[in-house]
Amino acid sequence: MTKKIVVTGIGTTSPLGGNVKDTWKALLAGESGVRTIEADWVAEHDLPVTFAGQIKVSPENVMEKHELKRLDPSTQYALIAAKEAFEDAGSPDVAGERLGVDFATGIGGLWSLIDSWEVLKEKGPRRVYPLTIPMLMPNAAAGNISMQYGAKAGARTVVSACASGTESIVAAYDHLQAGLADVVIAGGTEGVVHPLPLAAFSAMQALSKRNDDPAGASRPYNTDRDGFVLGEGAAVLIIETEEHALARGAKIYAELAGGAVTSDSYHITAPDPEGSGAARAVMDALAISGEELSAVNHINAHATSTPVGDLAEYKALKAVFGSRIDEIPVSATKSSTGHLLGGTGALEALFTVLAIHERVAPPTINLTNQDPEIPLKVSGEPQPLGDGRIVAISNSFGFGGHNAVAVFRSYE
Repeated sequence: MTKKIVVTGIGTTSPLGGNVKDTWKALLAGESGVRTIEADWVAEHDLPVTFAGQIKVSPENVMEKHELKRLDPSTQYALIAAKEAFEDAGSPDVAGERLGVDFATGIGGLWSLIDSWEVLKEKGPRRVYPLTIPMLMPNAAAGNISMQYGAKAGARTVVSACASGTESIVAAYDHLQAGLADVVIAGGTEGVVHPLPLAAFSAMQALSKRNDDPAGASRPYNTDRDGFVLGEGAAVLIIETEEHALARGAKIYAELAGGAVTSDSYHITAPDPEGSGAARAVMDALAISGEELSAVNHINAHATSTPVGDLAEYKALKAVFGSRIDEIPVSATKSSTGHLLGGTGALEALFTVLAIHERVAPPTINLTNQDPEIPLKVSGEPQPLGDGRIVAISNSFGFGGHNAVAVFRSYE
């Protein structure tokens, strides 16, 4: 029998704020978390891109020094978001064997890897930090979260590029449906605002180069969009069975109705230009949720602000929804946060949950001249979602042809 799965806690640290309240407030106000990078290494490496969606509140302000030393930034962000989410859920009293972790990252502990390599070259092997491997491994966030909360029902890590965060949430849904846990801490993190990814993504011509206008650089659907903006941060959802949530009197934000993953098998970095794999992910996710196409009344789009990616996603949505797609309120929130890679799907799932809970679709900023080939219903202002039942999807697509879609709906 299919179980009802619900979201009972949320947490984040993002380019817009150090917690959910501040992040959501800034998002609805149309603020941008993208700004010029002030670090010395920008000039040192003569980087072609000098801005990013940098974390708004430094972990140094909220974590102990001994924690900071033994954790890569990506894991620091994950633990900060998990703490807020777990407390927001009422710190559920659940046996460790019934508490799981499904977490994601796109790259992992890049800072720890590169810093340790520099130490090795300059000072020799005896000076390499003993915790380097536990800091750089991609499963560090999942492992540390599981230890923090005594989760023994599995601590799994998804690494599917920019689809990772959403795929971790889909995995949490599957694991709860399978009866492997009663509560799952799910989400994603990334901390790679670093010269190497900035240089490498720039070499691919994937990043916007609007150095003179960082806040306006991420511009999904705009005719002059020229690439995505690298971001960092983490987001966490506490997901559990309705039975468990009701038994402990938990507040419920929304229902996680289902999700699906597909793969393009097309190109290592470019999406299928017709969006066929993405379309199948949307269709499969809705089929699992039991929802009709006509029920969907909000979409948080992947919308990275790349010329080919935005158009491919529109073609996918058009293939699924037909002409009705131009009537559904769409939010492209990377315009405000930048692209958090492995953390972005989790953050956008959090935004989707809040859109349902607060009955408002977040604005898409920097949209000054909408591409006529992408006539979606987007707005620079928050879009009210009305008083009725809300069904929303959150899309994420990643290098390697990974597609992941999660379906959320009003809790009834």
